[in-house]
Amino acid sequence: MRRLKATISYDGTLFSGYQVQPGERTVQLEIEKVLSKMHKGEMVRITASGRTDSKVHATGQVIHFDTNLSIPTDRYQKALNVQLPSDIRVMQVEEVPSDFHARFSVTGKRYRYIWNCNNVQSPFRRYYAVDTNGVKPNIGKMKEAAQYIVGTHDFSCFCAANTSVVDKVRTVHTLDFEWHDQELHMIIEGNGFLYNMVRIIAGTLWEVGTEKRAASQLKEIIASNDRGSAGKTAPPHGLYLEKVFY
Repeated sequence: MRRLKATISYDGTLFSGYQVQPGERTVQLEIEKVLSKMHKGEMVRITASGRTDSKVHATGQVIHFDTNLSIPTDRYQKALNVQLPSDIRVMQVEEVPSDFHARFSVTGKRYRYIWNCNNVQSPFRRYYAVDTNGVKPNIGKMKEAAQYIVGTHDFSCFCAANTSVVDKVRTVHTLDFEWHDQELHMIIEGNGFLYNMVRIIAGTLWEVGTEKRAASQLKEIIASNDRGSAGKTAPPHGLYLEKVFY
């Protein structure tokens, strides 16, 4: 058996998330269906670096799976892409040691969140950036607030209340903002992220940027360990899993 690592990109618009769910269209299901065909009906399970929610996109998700097929990795990539739906693409396939694990070998991840601040949003961006109806935030205040988030903290305040994870300590290495024409991008990198953490951070910092709360409040919010003290969860379609580090 060979263990293969694949970097995949997908448009989350028409998916009910990454993970298999009964009766739903998911990224995992579509890839496993193709692998099953390639293995003459045998079920091949894939493991991802982590799951993404409905409508969340990925440009650098990573999966691994084991295969008894001997075809070269470049041909494996082509064979998958020929059969996969057009909203999933395999960007790279490489052979890795048997102890590589797409989830447990992760050392960090980078996410990107995008707001479209045009007065009129292009209809071609409606599924890929959050429409702010022309509101342009104070990016200086957002950057000021972001500095309270960078570092190692208990991020309970930025975690969905229904999570089963007990240890909520994570390290955020970098958190910055960039203008790309009329779109504002938030780029966040860390050693790991809790359920909905990036979207709650985005929603909270947006409230700072639109002066609904002060940048200095972030210190108190983090210290509270209370989800109710943070801002709203930002919409899913502005979020991209950009890179997984190993």
